[in-house]
Amino acid sequence: MTRKIAIYGKGGIGKSTTAQNTAAAMAHFHGKKIFIHGCDPKADSTRLILGGKPQETLMDVLREQGAEKVTNDKVIKTGFMGIRCVESGGPEPGVGCAGRGVITAIDLMEANGAYTSDLDFVFFDVLGDVVCGGFAMPIREGKAQEVYIVASGEMMAIYAANNICKGLVKFAKQSGVRLGGIICNSRKVDREKEFLDEFTSAIGTHMIHFVPRDNIVQKAEFNKKTVTEFDPAEKQAAEYSSLAQKIIENENFVIPKPLTMDELEAMVVKYGIAD
Repeated sequence: MTRKIAIYGKGGIGKSTTAQNTAAAMAHFHGKKIFIHGCDPKADSTRLILGGKPQETLMDVLREQGAEKVTNDKVIKTGFMGIRCVESGGPEPGVGCAGRGVITAIDLMEANGAYTSDLDFVFFDVLGDVVCGGFAMPIREGKAQEVYIVASGEMMAIYAANNICKGLVKFAKQSGVRLGGIICNSRKVDREKEFLDEFTSAIGTHMIHFVPRDNIVQKAEFNKKTVTEFDPAEKQAAEYSSLAQKIIENENFVIPKPLTMDELEAMVVKYGIAD
C-alpha cells in the first residue's frame, strides 16, 4: 500500500532539501518507488531530483490551457532513480490564494490517477506553517496519513513545529492523520539535540533522526543534485539513508500534545535559545 507523507516545517528550515535528499536515498539505497508532489508556490520541491530543470507547474497549465490540458504526461516529470515529480505552483503574484492551488492540484492529480498503486511513498512537500486552509489540506482531508516536521534547535523553528502540531491535532480525528516524528535539520546551535529530545518528548513524539550539518549538501545543490546522486559514498548520503530507513520502519504514530506558549517559552529560556 502506498504511504502518503506530508513534510512540514518553518520556511527556510531546509524542508524541501531534506525531503528531496530523503526521497533520493529511499529510492537509491532502499529500492522504493517515490512520487514528490511539491505544494509550495515557489515550485522548488523537485529541482534537485530533476537536475535543476524548471518544471511547468500544474497551476500554470491550468491557468493558461484549461483543466483538460492538465494531463499526467504534461505536468509529471521523472528524475533521479525514477522519482516522479509534480509542482502545484501558485497564483499570479498578488492575485488569489496560494493555498487554494494546493487543493486544486491534489484533486486533479487524484482525478488523473497520478498516485499509482505501484508507488511505495508519496511525499507532499508543504509550505511553512499550517497557516491557512489550503496548506492544511493534505492533513485536513486525509490526503496524507503521516506527517513529519523538519525543525532545528532555533526558537522560531520550534514555535513553527509546535504550531503545526496544533493544526494536526485539529484534524487528526476527522482525517486519521498522525505525527510520525520530528526531523532535526541541524543548524549547529548549542545543546541542539538535547533541546529537540526534550521538546519531542514533551509533545509525545520522537526525534526520528538528527541530520548533521554538512557543507556537502550545499555543494550537491550547487551541482543541482541531491547528495545521494552527487556522491552516494558521502557520509551525509548515509545520514539520509538512515533517515529513510527509519521512516520506512516507523510505527510510532501519534496525535501530538502541543505545548502552551508558557511551556514553550520556559523551555526556550531553559536552553538559552535565540533565533
